[in-house]
Amino acid sequence: LRDMIHKVHQKILSKRLFVALHMHAGDGNVHTNIPVNSNDYEMMQEAERIVDQVMELAMSLDGVISGEHGIGLTKMHYLQGDVIEDFAHYKAAVDPEGHFNKGKLMPGSGLQNAYTPSLRLVEREALLLEHNELGALNDDIKDCLRCGKCKPVCNTHIPRANLLYSPRNKILATGLIMEAFLYEEQTRRGISLRHFEEMNDVADHCTVCHKCLNPCPVNIDFGDVTVRMRSILKERKQKRFNAVTWASMQFLNIKDPTTIKLMRAALIQMGYKSQRLGHKIFKRLGIIKSTRRPKGTTGKAPLKEYVVQFVKKPLPAHVPMQTTRAMLGLEDEKTVPVLRQPGLSDDRKGDSVFYFPGCGSERLFSQIGMATIAMLYETGATTVLPPGYLCCGYPQNAGGDTEKGTQISTENRVLFHRIAQALSYLEINTVIVSCGTCLDQLLKYEFEKIFPGCRLLDIHEYLLEKDVKLNGVAGTKYIYHDPCHTPVKNYDPTQLTSDLMGQEVILTDRCCGEAGTFAVSRPDIASQLRFRKQESLKDAAGQQLAGNDSRSADKVKILTNCPACQQGLSRYADDTGMDTDYIVVEMMKALYGDQWQSEFVDKMTQGGGIEKVLL
Repeated sequence: LRDMIHKVHQKILSKRLFVALHMHAGDGNVHTNIPVNSNDYEMMQEAERIVDQVMELAMSLDGVISGEHGIGLTKMHYLQGDVIEDFAHYKAAVDPEGHFNKGKLMPGSGLQNAYTPSLRLVEREALLLEHNELGALNDDIKDCLRCGKCKPVCNTHIPRANLLYSPRNKILATGLIMEAFLYEEQTRRGISLRHFEEMNDVADHCTVCHKCLNPCPVNIDFGDVTVRMRSILKERKQKRFNAVTWASMQFLNIKDPTTIKLMRAALIQMGYKSQRLGHKIFKRLGIIKSTRRPKGTTGKAPLKEYVVQFVKKPLPAHVPMQTTRAMLGLEDEKTVPVLRQPGLSDDRKGDSVFYFPGCGSERLFSQIGMATIAMLYETGATTVLPPGYLCCGYPQNAGGDTEKGTQISTENRVLFHRIAQALSYLEINTVIVSCGTCLDQLLKYEFEKIFPGCRLLDIHEYLLEKDVKLNGVAGTKYIYHDPCHTPVKNYDPTQLTSDLMGQEVILTDRCCGEAGTFAVSRPDIASQLRFRKQESLKDAAGQQLAGNDSRSADKVKILTNCPACQQGLSRYADDTGMDTDYIVVEMMKALYGDQWQSEFVDKMTQGGGIEKVLL
């Protein structure tokens, strides 16, 4: 009986109507929002009657129905005829070709062509699609208030290039796609492949930065929504194929040293040279103009546009020839490398730490991994490295291959438990990373259960704790790019960088446009992000040089702490004149000179600083 009463109560509660009046309080406009269950006919009719009452009340209080920005679809039939006519004359004068809000607030417009997706029906009947992820996708977005607070922070919402792909708009599009799936399955028409194209388009316009979560009043993270959409597309074999993205993912998945060496030669050494050559040719022919405002993007880019945008910004020229492990001779996956200064007295011995280099700091920009190891060495720490080449699993998950991502994560966690058991005598208390995406993924590994009582920390936070700092760098000023997946969790990232460099560092805002494989899979969208980032870089550089009495003697350099951002920011060098480097690498140069890397490799390989423990 109690269960029956509860069900009746829930049914009645679900039919209750709430009228929300918001945003324009005090300026005379009425902005009404009445949430309804679109599968409840009586509730819909009651809502229509309430709208009539609200509009009548607004007019009786000398308010206006709509004085907003020319939207007013749902309120069109409440506007007086003379108001509509006046607006039509004004619109014809200032916008004769009808570019602005085409067709809206014009005589004859209104709700006839409007359509709202029925998410309630999708939730109830998602089983028709034989895909349990669709119901979860609906749950991810169903609470959206359409308030638009996500728009200012979204990387792909670029007012001068692309207004279509803010999280709010993508949520609306996702709802429409799901409604289309449901309609076609219910009517036995068969699901159109066009809907998968639209889903690919929405999922492509996201860098999975998760920045939209913080301002969202109902905690929708469209980064997670994007990952789920990509997973659905991959499972249904409808995810758009990109050869460069596929090759990049294969490079991250492999562990064999010989295969990695071959792929580095093909992808990085030859591939990067080819891309830079294409950039030079296209620029000389006048096809590339860096100052031109990028075009908007809808759907898949034509091949010509893809190629032009792909070579628009040159890839970095000075990528190391070898990986960190290859230089130190630590490629054997059967042994665990332990690195420390030999002969240290007890009072100089530092912590025992486990360093997870990740793909970007080890396979691509190996100087990052080397600088991290060298800095740990100089602090007296005993550094344990995982055996062989490993990936954290984040790139696979972000690309929608959650099965592969889960497999990698599980294998890594089992391996780390074996390492912890074999090296229990070291009492490892800190897990060090040099990449923000690795840190975000490793947070799910539950390292406190692997190395009891340990913490997960970025190398730069660790150096600040150990009071390893510079006293400024003569002739160089710095601006700092904080990655979308910032690895700095315990300090203000810009202040931390300033403290480490021993001088004021200015933040340069916005995404660099690289976002893992985003720049190679959708270079047309990445160009939009770079358009705004380049302006931010120049503004920050101008701030650093403002008021400097000897501007000609100073250069401005970009610092970051993300391997993908290192690559992305390096591509602005031709247009901004600024080089990019990692914070820890720049510190090593300042403290130990330009030859620090070769000197450290000699010290480690010839001085007995490496111990190899058989796993």
